[in-house]
Amino acid sequence: MATVNIRNVQKRFGSVNVIHGINVDIADGEFVVLVGPSGCGKSTLLRMIAGLEETSDGEIRIGVRDVSNLPARDRDIAMVFQNYALYPHMSVADNMGFALKLKKADAAEITGRVNKAAAILGLEKLLDRYPKQLSGGQRQRVAMGRALVRDPQVFLFDEPLSNLDAKLRVQMRAEIKSLHQRIKTTTIYVTHDQIEAMTMADKIVVLHDGVIEQVGAPLELYDRPANLFVAGFIGSPSMNFLDGRIEEGVFRTDKGLVLPLPENIKSSPPAGLLVYGVRPEHIRSTATGIAGTVGLVEGTGSEIFAKLDCGGEEISCLFRERLTIGFGDRLTVSIDPAHIHLFDKATGRRI
Repeated sequence: MATVNIRNVQKRFGSVNVIHGINVDIADGEFVVLVGPSGCGKSTLLRMIAGLEETSDGEIRIGVRDVSNLPARDRDIAMVFQNYALYPHMSVADNMGFALKLKKADAAEITGRVNKAAAILGLEKLLDRYPKQLSGGQRQRVAMGRALVRDPQVFLFDEPLSNLDAKLRVQMRAEIKSLHQRIKTTTIYVTHDQIEAMTMADKIVVLHDGVIEQVGAPLELYDRPANLFVAGFIGSPSMNFLDGRIEEGVFRTDKGLVLPLPENIKSSPPAGLLVYGVRPEHIRSTATGIAGTVGLVEGTGSEIFAKLDCGGEEISCLFRERLTIGFGDRLTVSIDPAHIHLFDKATGRRI
């Protein structure tokens, strides 16, 4: 196991700069998720850590070593890709032990490491099978096993669950997190799925257009997003945003809707154009409050998601109580003042 320290790392493709001076410190044994939309630079950053892409500037250290200019094979890392990259003509056991075979490891050592990894991943009965005889989840476990037998200092995962169906993704992310809790190897995991990031990470690094927007524990990003981008990206369904300003102790939107404020904001209200943010799950159905017309209802059994037209403003709500509502119904809701966020309209920064 080892720390990973990234210092002012940049990446240019010709004249186009896609990574703009990234700085991240990853503790020994930490599970860190790089998350962001497509094109934000998360996979490029991971590939630079792995040695599959050259850095244009900056330094990457794994443990005490500066690995910035080392080839991938000398960095003591193991990577699991989105596609399983298994050799179709090799058995599961041979796939898992192939990297050790290339290093001329003793046959008994290879067998021992493969059997140990197979026991951890529940692959003992599959060691004689070939990839074509496996399900998608089993193939992904074999890819993880191939990384595990190498006993690296750092595990790197590049969107490993993207090719799996929804149910299997939930199962596999639990298995990956469980694996990390058992072996405690430093892990860097890339995904565009913020649910994966929230459920798996010790620390999340949110990337956007090649820069870091915020670094923190999952609940820190959820409760105290640094800016509008993080607030909108973290959390599902997304946070509601309404433009307006504070007047006479309330927030008045551009379309005239009046919304409550926390007491600490009332006593020292910021001036100028603001964005009012509230998560759908922090809105409740009440007898009095903000009236709206139901424009959309989606029920999942445990929750009801609804969109309301409140005086021309669309507000998304997530109810965990059973409500009998339908399209066109009138509904009154209240917002919990303790969970309101205000952002500066010009800068996007949280106030």
